[in-house]
Amino acid sequence: MIAALIMREARRGLTGAAWLPIVFFLMVSAIVPFAVGPDAPLLARIGPGALWIAALTAALLPIERLVEPDRADGVLDQLAMSGTSEEAVAFAKIIGHWLAFGPLLLLALVPASALVGMPGEATLRTAVALGIGTPALAALAVAVAALTAGLARASSLAGVLLLPLAIPLVIFGAAASGNDAAAALRLEAATALFILAGAPFVAGAAIRALRT
Repeated sequence: MIAALIMREARRGLTGAAWLPIVFFLMVSAIVPFAVGPDAPLLARIGPGALWIAALTAALLPIERLVEPDRADGVLDQLAMSGTSEEAVAFAKIIGHWLAFGPLLLLALVPASALVGMPGEATLRTAVALGIGTPALAALAVAVAALTAGLARASSLAGVLLLPLAIPLVIFGAAASGNDAAAALRLEAATALFILAGAPFVAGAAIRALRT
């Protein structure tokens, strides 16, 4: 059942406007040089931070389709009646959401890093940091989507909730492209594991509350 739910979430994420987060990621990367100017050393320094902000927004864009459609269609009730726990549903949604945008985002990192003038070594470190951090971004997105499902202006509220929670990931992830990359990666990995461990239970409790 869990594997079927994961594949369902991944298929749903890869249809329709699936490319919108990746297009947005690349658009932000293209705009940054125009905003900063032709200062190549400055671009290389701020590039990782700009790419992390773009990745955070890419994870946030599809947040309205993560939980709310299943609540409105009664899918969550059917899953509960079949004996599937809310935490298992949340776990499947996290993996499916990451599969829909995480690998594509890592591929898009190559042209994005060229747009902001990042050297190859910094690009590689940023790729490792995004590989560690994007599952946690997906977990935060699903948890916040479950907390805001059924509410008016859910997307705006979701952004207000998600952005502060993602600040540690963005800070450590951006720092991983610098000189002290090993320490930053360890801190980012610890933060990501903490988020991944807690998000299914938070999202599961929120989904359970939606059905009461």
